[in-house]
This record gives sequence, structure tokens and C-alpha cells, in this order.
Amino acid sequence: MAQTFPLMEARRIQRTQSWWFRVSLLVAAVAGLYRYTNPTLTPLQQVRQQYIADIVALDSATTRLHHLLATNQSAPALQRSFRQTRLAWKRVEWLAELYNPETSKAINGPALAEVEEDDALQNEIQGNGLQALEEVLFPYDPANRAGLVQQAGVLQSAVRRLHKVSVSNPMTDSHVFDALRLEVFRLITLGITGFDAPIANTSLPETAEALASMQRHLSFYPLPDHASVLARQLDEAFAGAIHYLNQSGSFANFDRLTFIQQHANILSSNLLDAQKALSIPVFQESRLLSPAARTLNEPDAFDPSYFVDATAHRATPSRIYLGRQLFYDPILSGAPNRSCATCHQPDNAFTDGETKNRAVGGSAVGRRVRRNTPTVLNAAFQAAQFADSRVAFLEDQASDVIQNKDEMHGSLPNAVTALSSNAAYRAAFMRAYPDGVTERNLKNAVASYIRSLVSLDTRLDRAMRTTDKDEQETLLSAEERLGFNLFMGKAKCATCHFYPLFNGTAPPHVSENGKRSAGHTRHG
Repeated sequence: MAQTFPLMEARRIQRTQSWWFRVSLLVAAVAGLYRYTNPTLTPLQQVRQQYIADIVALDSATTRLHHLLATNQSAPALQRSFRQTRLAWKRVEWLAELYNPETSKAINGPALAEVEEDDALQNEIQGNGLQALEEVLFPYDPANRAGLVQQAGVLQSAVRRLHKVSVSNPMTDSHVFDALRLEVFRLITLGITGFDAPIANTSLPETAEALASMQRHLSFYPLPDHASVLARQLDEAFAGAIHYLNQSGSFANFDRLTFIQQHANILSSNLLDAQKALSIPVFQESRLLSPAARTLNEPDAFDPSYFVDATAHRATPSRIYLGRQLFYDPILSGAPNRSCATCHQPDNAFTDGETKNRAVGGSAVGRRVRRNTPTVLNAAFQAAQFADSRVAFLEDQASDVIQNKDEMHGSLPNAVTALSSNAAYRAAFMRAYPDGVTERNLKNAVASYIRSLVSLDTRLDRAMRTTDKDEQETLLSAEERLGFNLFMGKAKCATCHFYPLFNGTAPPHVSENGKRSAGHTRHG
């Protein structure tokens, strides 16, 4: 049973400076003195110094936790030390996750086994680091102490590895600002939802700590000299977000919708404006989540072509049009009245409203397909397809369904023959593809149409984008706001169905499948 993190304890941690935190402050003070006596030190160099000082503080925290476990201290002392260690991690998370994602996973990996995709193989990664320790510390059973001591030692080694690689790791200003905005997105999607602190429920004070660290690092940049009004707005945005978190009360009752609308989205937007005001380039590279996204709710925040296997196979208007024709045509199936749209019906949000659809050749009460019909809306943003994530690309998903004996009972070679014999289809394929009708092009056309079925302008998205409070309340009813907060908080739905896509693609990079063995992704 999850234990509620007491408000009094959260405030006590905020007030108390343990010995290891005082060490970090001393290191930071020395770094600050060095800055003022070395006016040639750049903002980036100051960021590096502060970041290394914070890693040193994290090392001290993990060392203390390991020592307390090894010397068989009381459960309250161990849990208090653990919470302080998590706070220390949150001070470095924003930059560590960008530069050293694998080491970061070793420090704060998933508590449950996580599934990663490797072509057709699925590799289960066992939990480790802080999240694994949390499961055994809340509640604490002394009988598990030997294993905890070992895990704490592994955690300590990972932190020291982070320090070693960070000392020599090259940095750029663009990466720093990219990391700052990605951390805001991480705090929205993984932080306030309780994803990485599901039992101790320390998510809110940890989010406040992460924001304070980000603000401290941002202060090294001379933004007031370039945009004084924006600099003041950013300071106010940080202060407002931290205050809102600190006065929030319990994890279960925290108003996440208001926090995202009135604090987090303003922060991510202002950080992007600050980067531009400082003439620091914004990355132009291809990502599922655009490097230039102001918030997670922008209509163009996500690229539906990201999960295409090659640039040459990206969608074009002629391919989308051809794919739409194929989607509604039984020519791809082995049954005269069966097409993709038989199950994926536009009027039913591209589902069929049934628990399981009838199999090809099955009667109304006869054989059914194995699973329900999922929507194909936003399927382009999924890193893997089907409930078991057995294929990576929508092209292969289409092929699998077409050839499945219960779903469409078709044949790709037969479909190519039929399409080649049709003059209208031959011409359409030649307009879309230089080599005309092929199995590859058939699959790509269907996939291109599915990738065009994007829905990123819901009432929730519009409510999150607007800064007008009256409009926010008009777009979402009171009951819907409560439902969103339940989904994103106490009910823990969002720890598998990640906001804002609500699928299994892991934020904030949303470039891989984050399915856990105890969770699931899109059904199919």
C-alpha cells in the first residue's frame, strides 16, 4: 500500500540542510567566489561548475544512505536519508538525463521491469537505482537489509560514474537550454504524476527542488542584459511554480491541470524565448517532440513522420490520398466486404465499438478476432505497434493485419496483382512512387494515410494552450478537470498512459517505447 508523504516531513526536508547538503553549498560558494574573481568565466563554465558541485552533493547523499544501511539504522532514518538523496538527484537530473541517459537510468531507473524494443526481440530491463530502493524501503523490513546495502552500493557506483564522465563531458549552450525545457516536460509527464516516486509520494517537493536547481543554473546567463522584462517574467514563473508546489498539500489533491496551465507551460515558453533572446541556436534536428515546441500541447509539437524507417518513405499528399483509397477498399483483403475501415470506422473514432470484431468468415455469434480494435488516431506517435509491440513500423502493422486470416485474410502478392490490373490504381501509384505498384509501396501508402490521422487539437489541448482563465474553464467542465487530475495523479493512469499523447511512448524524448511489464501500450 502506498504511503502518503506527510506535509510536515516535506516542509522539514525543505528547511533542513543535512551535512552533505551543507558541503554542496560550500562547494557552490567556492565556485561562486571563483566566478567573481575570474570575470572571464563564461556562463557555460559556471553552469558546469555548479552541475559538478551538485553531483558531488549527490555522491555525499548516496554515501550516507549506504552507510546508514550498512550500520543498521532505524527505518525513519533510512527513509529520511533516501528522501534527501532523491532531492539531491533532482538537482542534477535535468542535465544528467540529456548527457548521460544510461547512467541516469542506473541511478533512477524504473522500479518495475521495463520492456525495451530491439527489432523483433523484447528485452526486459530489471529495475535498479533509487526507484528499486524505494520499493524495499517503504515499508522497510530489516530482513532485506543485505540486499539493500548491495543496491545502495551499486547506486553509489553509478553516481561516481556520472561524476567521472561529467568532468570531461563537453557542453554547449544549446544543450543547456534544450535540457532545461526537456526537464520542464519531464516534470509534467513523469514528475508530478508520481512515475519515479510512486510509493514515497515525494513527487511534489522533488519537482520544486528540480525547478530551483534549473533557476540557479539559468541565473548564470546575462538574460537581464538582453531582455530585462523576460528575465523578470522567468524569475516570477519559477517562483510561482515552486510556491504552488510547496503549498500544494497532499499528492492526491494536487491540482495538476492548473499547475501545467498556469506554471509549467509558461516556464517552457519563456525558456524558449530566453534562448532566442540570448541568440543561442535552437536545435533543428529531427525528433518526435520538436526541439522548438513551446509546450507539449502545440498543434505541431510532434512529428508524425518521425517513426518512418527512411526519409524517402515519408508521407506526401499523393501517398496519403492513395492510402486513403486503399484503406476503404476491400481489394486488400480476401473477403469481398472487408477493408481496413470495416473495423477502423471514422464515425467511431476509427474503432468499431465492439469488444472484439467478427473474424473473416465468422458469423455474428461465431469466431472473433483475438483483440479489440484500437483507434488509429495518433498511431504515428507510437514507437511500436500491437499489444505485444511486435513490430516497429506502421508499414509492418498494415502487412500483419492484411495477411491475418481472421482480420483481413488477404495476401500482399495477390493485392499487388489486383492493383496492377486496375488502371486507376496503376496511375495513382505512379504519381506517388517512381516504381509504381509494389508490396513496399502498398504498405507505405496505407501507413502514410494512418500517419495523417493526427488529433492534437482536442479541448484539453486548447485549454492547456490558452492563458485566458475564463476560456480554460469554458473548454473543460469541472468534472473533466477533476477527471484529468485523478488520471494524472492519485489514480496513476498517467504513469503508463503518458501525457499528452496518452500512449506508451516514454516522455520527454518520446523516442522509444516505455512499456513496463506491469503496464501496457496501445491495444491491438
